[in-house]
Amino acid sequence: MSELKTAEEKAAEQRRGPQRPVHGPGAMAGSGEKAQDFRASARRVVGLMRPERGLLLGIIAMTVVSVVLSALGPKILGRATDLIFAGIVGRNLPAGVTQEQMVEQLRSRGQDQMADMLSGMTHLVPGQGIDFDAVLRVILLVLALYAAASLISWVSQHLLAGAVNRTIFNLRRDVEDKINRLPLPYFDSQPRGELLSRVTNDIDNVSQSLQQTLSQLLTSLLTVLAMLAMMFWVSPLLTVIALVTIPLAGIVTGVIGKRAQGHFKDQWRSTGEVNAVVEESFTGHSLVKVFGRQRDNEAAFADKNDDLYSAGFSAQFISGIIMPAMMFVGNLSYVAVAVVGGLRVAGGSMTLGGVQAFIQYSRQFTQPLTQVASMANLLQSGVASAERVFEVLDADEQVAESGQPLAIDQAHGRVEFEDVSFSYSPDKPLIEHLDLVVEPGQTVAIVGPTGAGKTTLVNLIMRFYELDGGRITLDGVDIAQMRRQDLRDQIGMVLQDTWLFNGTIRDNIAYGRPGASEEEILEAARATYVDRFVHSLPDGYDTRIDDEGSNISAGEKQLLTIARAFLSQPALLILDEATSSVDTRTELLVQHAMAALRSDRTSFVIAHRLSTIRDADVILVMEAGRIVEQGSHDELVHAGGAYSRLYQAQFAGAAVEEDTTLAVRTG
Repeated sequence: MSELKTAEEKAAEQRRGPQRPVHGPGAMAGSGEKAQDFRASARRVVGLMRPERGLLLGIIAMTVVSVVLSALGPKILGRATDLIFAGIVGRNLPAGVTQEQMVEQLRSRGQDQMADMLSGMTHLVPGQGIDFDAVLRVILLVLALYAAASLISWVSQHLLAGAVNRTIFNLRRDVEDKINRLPLPYFDSQPRGELLSRVTNDIDNVSQSLQQTLSQLLTSLLTVLAMLAMMFWVSPLLTVIALVTIPLAGIVTGVIGKRAQGHFKDQWRSTGEVNAVVEESFTGHSLVKVFGRQRDNEAAFADKNDDLYSAGFSAQFISGIIMPAMMFVGNLSYVAVAVVGGLRVAGGSMTLGGVQAFIQYSRQFTQPLTQVASMANLLQSGVASAERVFEVLDADEQVAESGQPLAIDQAHGRVEFEDVSFSYSPDKPLIEHLDLVVEPGQTVAIVGPTGAGKTTLVNLIMRFYELDGGRITLDGVDIAQMRRQDLRDQIGMVLQDTWLFNGTIRDNIAYGRPGASEEEILEAARATYVDRFVHSLPDGYDTRIDDEGSNISAGEKQLLTIARAFLSQPALLILDEATSSVDTRTELLVQHAMAALRSDRTSFVIAHRLSTIRDADVILVMEAGRIVEQGSHDELVHAGGAYSRLYQAQFAGAAVEEDTTLAVRTG
């Protein structure tokens, strides 16, 4: 029967200790192992910023202005170089002659190369030195351009940071909303640490990647275009020489980037696996200690950590090769430009300032290309994380609500199962053709062996799962036609596995009905005997408990969850072995409280200890998803069927144990 374990039982096993499937071959199903379309995912990441498109257009315009101002700088600064060079040369030439006359004299002497160089120089006045006033005006103009470009760039970066953070804020909100719309089977198949890693680590990585690359990518691409235009303006020939190396750079980037992408996927998948191992180890820390499995857990962690190290090292190393490779290609271009530019200055076809400006432009041209290449690892890492987040956003949601939902103003609690069929897997039937009617105010106890379908039955009432066939009605209304929230507002539930959140005892009780008054909270606490132990705590109802409830006992945690259900005042009450964690004396008190709580309410009680359900109106005995017996306690005991065998097995075992103990003592 183990293959028929319910979702709640499986979840309980996960909370009790290490999840063996996490370490098995199929542990990471659905976690992004298969290859993804990088381009499509990258476009989708950019599409996340669609609500900011107006601001982005403004940022692009500001970036264009900033880049243009920066691009004009070297060209204007070249004039200063020409002024200085012309002053140095002119100071050594005889005064009283023009530049043209000096060139003719040099040609007549056979000094054609010198003549060509002088003919190509601007601002040359023979006999006159450096015009420092003109040089100063040029320098001040360049400084003004660079200052304006920096200020505009700073403003655009500030605006972009806000746009990116709002985008990530919306992404986190969408993921949170999506998680609330996912069906319970999705969470049954996902290790919690893996899912948490997607929601935290992967979204953080997307944020960092957008923040670090988007502004640089925009600036770099615009800089490339601006520098290319200025290079053609200064010298088309040198521009062609500089561009020869671009295809080589593109090939290098493409080859290396393609090899790195797969390793980045492995890196973030391994991060999720490490988180899953750590989370389950901490959750089951006590049991790990009790059973002495620390070394096994350490080995599992070391195995996953080694995988993460290998994937991370490979991804960072391979992608890190891009930048030095691009620098090498850029240096080849620089050498070619310097040699040809020097020859053109000597030939008089270019000025020294023009060559200087071109070298600056070529450097500023290759630098953004190198930056884009170096950003490849960030882009690949961010897109790999985004793919994992998109898998959550694209997961199949629970069945949509009815277009015209029905509602019940005040439920009376009549529940009817009509030919209900359900299974977790199509090839393993669980509940088949179940019919059951529960009248308002009745207490229905459900018993049976593990995997019989007890918890599944109440999960179907809560619409945690959708039926394969038949229907369930509440006061004659098909619950599939109701909004899930409207249905669950009518139901109070107390599970065997308690859940408390980080807050005060008062807050944890009030969780059952937001807006409840202080007197109503205290009434619920007194009715469920929470008040009895709260006054022994240092801060009373203001005592803070963590999400594990480590500062109160297991029985006290159970009482808090019962008080929470009491406060919600439900029409239907579901108790899944709700008194299993309390001591015998407290159990008797809670039974009295439950009797008051169940008054005029339909109650479903899942029980393993049959002594706790003697007073149930109807006892259902389930085996393999079917109700094999039903009736009162006395009727079923006298019938001698499945219930009687369960009852005798429990109490006969206790009697044999007592007889054995007496025999040992007398012996």
